Amino acid sequence: MTFVVSKISIALFVLTNLHIVMKLKNLPWIPFAFFAIAIGLYPLTYYLVDMHNKGLFSSKPKELIDNRIWYTAFYIHITFGGIAMLTGWTQFSKRLRDKYLNTHRLIGKIYVISVLFSSCAGLFIAFFATGGIISVMGFGSLALLWLITVVKAYTSIRRLDINEHEKWIIRNYALTFAAVTLRVYLPLLIKFGFNGDFIPAYHLVSWLCWVPNIIVAELIISKLEQKPAYATKPV
Repeated sequence: MTFVVSKISIALFVLTNLHIVMKLKNLPWIPFAFFAIAIGLYPLTYYLVDMHNKGLFSSKPKELIDNRIWYTAFYIHITFGGIAMLTGWTQFSKRLRDKYLNTHRLIGKIYVISVLFSSCAGLFIAFFATGGIISVMGFGSLALLWLITVVKAYTSIRRLDINEHEKWIIRNYALTFAAVTLRVYLPLLIKFGFNGDFIPAYHLVSWLCWVPNIIVAELIISKLEQKPAYATKPV
């Protein structure tokens, strides 16, 4: 219950500051923010509703769900992943960053810690991914890159290298956003791509949920590199 209250508090903070972020010129921020908040809050269902035989649990054998280590890792992954999703997108608002720098730094620390916990737990549960080696490699690669990029983002800002920090955090949040793209692509693949067959759809989505995201991130970074370098500020 403490976690539920904490997560709701984070969501309320994000929502109350939503108007600041939405003043950005680019309209794509609106669906971006909507999906980030919606999927960020989704893990609450696992705390508030009996999800046995529902959601991800429906594709897992009972023996795995009954495994306390896997079960704990799963909840660590979705809990901190949800917090990362809820908090991370606000960090890209220059207006919010300039107006509330200390808040930006605090949220950034929460985000980094959340990704560290969620990626490590995600790497563990990836070894038990439904569908065998293809899914294991897809989700395992995602978790590993998610961990590496957040470490790179954190170490670069500790060196006061804002340019590198921004590039790594763009890559990292693109991987965080895989939680959204997975939930968009998977039902579409099952229904329209594989005629209701879950396993091949899951094989494909284990890669499709994050590889295009990274490509988009690199395109954004490429455009960013064409702009004048930012002044270096202390963290």
